[in-house]
Amino acid sequence: MSERHRHHLLVRGTTCAAVAPGGDIHGVPGGGPDGLFVRDARHLSRWQLTVDGAFPELLAPATGLAPAADEDADVLRCVLVPRGGRAEPPAYTLFREQAVTDGALVEAVRITSNRPVPTTVRATLTCDADFTDQFELRADHRTYAKPGAVRSRRVLDAADPHSPGGGVEFTYRRGDWLARTTVTAVPAPDAVEETGTGARCLVWTLALGAHASAELALTVTAAPHGAPPPPRAPASPEAARRQLAAARQRFTASDPLPADRPRLAAACARGLADLAALQVPARGPDGEELLVPGAGAPWFLTLLGRDALLTSLFLLPHLPGPAAATLTALAAAQATEATAGPAARPGKIVHEVRHGELAHFGQVPYGRCYGSVDATPLFLVLLGAYTERTGDTALARRLEPHARAAVGWMLDHGGLTTHGYLVHRAEEGGPADRHWRDSPGAICGADGARPAGPVVVAGAQGYAYDALRRAEGLARAVWDDAGYADRLGRVAAGLRERFRSDFWMAGRGFPALALDGAGRQLDALASDAGHLLWSGLLDKEQGEAVGRRLLEPDFFSGWGVRTLASGQGAYHPLSYHRGAVWPHDNALIALGLARYGLHDEAGTLARALVDAATAGAGRLPEALAGQARTTHPTPIPLPHTSLRPSRTAATPLALLTATTPA
Repeated sequence: MSERHRHHLLVRGTTCAAVAPGGDIHGVPGGGPDGLFVRDARHLSRWQLTVDGAFPELLAPATGLAPAADEDADVLRCVLVPRGGRAEPPAYTLFREQAVTDGALVEAVRITSNRPVPTTVRATLTCDADFTDQFELRADHRTYAKPGAVRSRRVLDAADPHSPGGGVEFTYRRGDWLARTTVTAVPAPDAVEETGTGARCLVWTLALGAHASAELALTVTAAPHGAPPPPRAPASPEAARRQLAAARQRFTASDPLPADRPRLAAACARGLADLAALQVPARGPDGEELLVPGAGAPWFLTLLGRDALLTSLFLLPHLPGPAAATLTALAAAQATEATAGPAARPGKIVHEVRHGELAHFGQVPYGRCYGSVDATPLFLVLLGAYTERTGDTALARRLEPHARAAVGWMLDHGGLTTHGYLVHRAEEGGPADRHWRDSPGAICGADGARPAGPVVVAGAQGYAYDALRRAEGLARAVWDDAGYADRLGRVAAGLRERFRSDFWMAGRGFPALALDGAGRQLDALASDAGHLLWSGLLDKEQGEAVGRRLLEPDFFSGWGVRTLASGQGAYHPLSYHRGAVWPHDNALIALGLARYGLHDEAGTLARALVDAATAGAGRLPEALAGQARTTHPTPIPLPHTSLRPSRTAATPLALLTATTPA
């Protein structure tokens, strides 16, 4: 069974609970996202409820419909009964409700007797916290040494005035690293028992009258290393739901959603609701507290430069606040001369920020990772677009030093001055400069051959061109520096001319995906050409030809544009970047089609993606298999993808922009 069907996600900021449909957490090694995660660590690895020594089973058919229905809710509700048969109806019915808030999981359990006489049941909750770093759970088959790590458990006495209540506390320490998880219950358990495996069992003996009920209120509170003290958890899942509903009220589109396109409006509303839950904390250059789009649940509830920038760009015409917060947070994390790391050249915009144990001890290179070739130009694109859209020049003035530093990185270490292009290169001791196609073999020729040497990727050159033009406009209109603007204009014009000469495959009427280290074209026909439409790098004739080509059957699956056109040796319908359909990739294509006046094509693409969203109750998956719609009547989600990515949640808003007349 796939992760998508095995786990239900509850998300709020940097907190995510991935639970089984019946509400349990099993902590199975290699089982994918399973547990309560806060700031990159698993703070709850087992959460299993038994009654009278047995696991109850989901009650069918009511709960058979619950996962799909509850995907639209903030509370997981399920109904369970003991195993039995027609001859002996279940002695009780068990109702579970779960929700998350910042740093906490809350659950309400109600056990109702179905018998006409008093009865006693023994309820047991087995819980544990292994504090595993998320990078250990992502099936990369690596192990990480943890010298000196110590785990401990402490029973909490409900009568202790210094205790948060009856239950158990789990603690993990490694050097200067300290994390805790506290499990409390009302009423307090009658006993806390050891299991022999490190887990603890909270035990209640509940006396139920005839057809009467007993209730348990459970709270799991995480205290991650380096995080501020967690806020007081709400008393119930319903209170947690109200908290998130209030957040959603503040996270709504400024423009009304289209009443004449109800399915697109529903996808936009679903995306906005998901984005409200995906806001993660960050800080600005002066230490101010911000909320920015986290990249996605369950693995990426953190600031990723490219993802936050694209999400903010998609939202900008309808909701400009995330753009301002993202720009400010990324300016604060921008690399300087003093920033450590193999790819942290001055002016570069951060690719990924992590808070987990492995990042803290340098065992993964993501504490602050600068391995991205495209986040820096996208930062400038968003700053220019935000200023133009809102008229808010104050932010552009405040971030002028950061913007100039970003331009400086593009010209110097990025390669525009020495190579004529932004160069995709590997950094010694660190990850490669990442393009959005970051899976192995994603940058290739039509036959699948991989390039040698530093790579020049087409899409990044489009971003660089747009960034230079946006910075040129800011220099003229806001920074009052005509000389600097003239210089950037000349660099942009030169980039466009070189691109036409080096990338355009005249015999195929299409740009190459990339150039290898020797300047040879990698001739794969790829969706990145649509990013060139979005950035405006192609001239009108080329742009129109490319836009129409992307809607031909080898590219267009019926659900969207494939990352690689079918029929090529490199194509694989289930490959991340060599045949799958990515909604955010298609959002850029749709915006590019509209930019070049190809409104019919933009409408066709938008309708296909809305069809896919409608098949998923309004929510698009991160990526779809590349199989043609004519061969299978429903969209096929790609396996092993993020379940709630922010740039995908924002895609319907980009489609709304692309298909709304200016």
